[in-house]
Amino acid sequence: MNRIQTKLKEDKKLLSIYFTAGFPKLNDTVSIIQNLEHNGVDLIEIGLPFSDPLADGPTIQDSSTQALKNGMSTEILFNQLSGIRKSVSIPLIIMGYFNPMLQFGVEAFCKKCQEIGIDGLIIPDLPIDVYDEEYRSTFEKYGLINVFLITPQTSDQRIKYIDSISNGFIYMVSSASTTGAKSGFGKEQTDYFGRIAELNLKNPQIVGFGISNNPTFTQATQFAKGAIIGSAFVKHLTDHGTSAISEFIKEITG
Repeated sequence: MNRIQTKLKEDKKLLSIYFTAGFPKLNDTVSIIQNLEHNGVDLIEIGLPFSDPLADGPTIQDSSTQALKNGMSTEILFNQLSGIRKSVSIPLIIMGYFNPMLQFGVEAFCKKCQEIGIDGLIIPDLPIDVYDEEYRSTFEKYGLINVFLITPQTSDQRIKYIDSISNGFIYMVSSASTTGAKSGFGKEQTDYFGRIAELNLKNPQIVGFGISNNPTFTQATQFAKGAIIGSAFVKHLTDHGTSAISEFIKEITG
């Protein structure tokens, strides 16, 4: 069983952390992953930096720009992660845009992910229909779970289609905007969370976008299996470097 599927069976609310590979410094990637696992994080999303990250807010965009300036590339990330499974056991997901994967070669990319122990991919700009028709068999061949995003504007019919071809979790975007920390969720978001819960999907949902502290984590996980924190953690890295990660996680989990 894939590590993501095993983790989803645990009787707890899950905390997933996103960070940009190669940020703040090029060689921080592995130490950040190890530190996050040591501090009780359940899943990690490793951002593959891209020059045009359309779904990301300014904090993650800036980290992506800096990581590219630092010299981060797909090849370097794979090299950095080559021995990661000697020290890290929690699920690892690469989140990135499809263009770098196409340039690397989709099958070669998936094969490399399997070799180093990556469990899944999140590719915001890969249309689900294209994935289903052209790439699903390749992902499954290499044991990779593809995680799809839904938003408040996604129709019930589309959500059910996504659920039918998913085999991990669904990334439930809290609002129709770019990533970024918010102080709380309003009625529109909570109504949306409730609507999804009533669909009784076979795949659990993990909420992302707008979660930055214990109140928003608690609020989001009332309706979902877990929550993803990205911009707030990247900002923490911007302000503090790789120190004080434990304090950040304790603040989230209470």
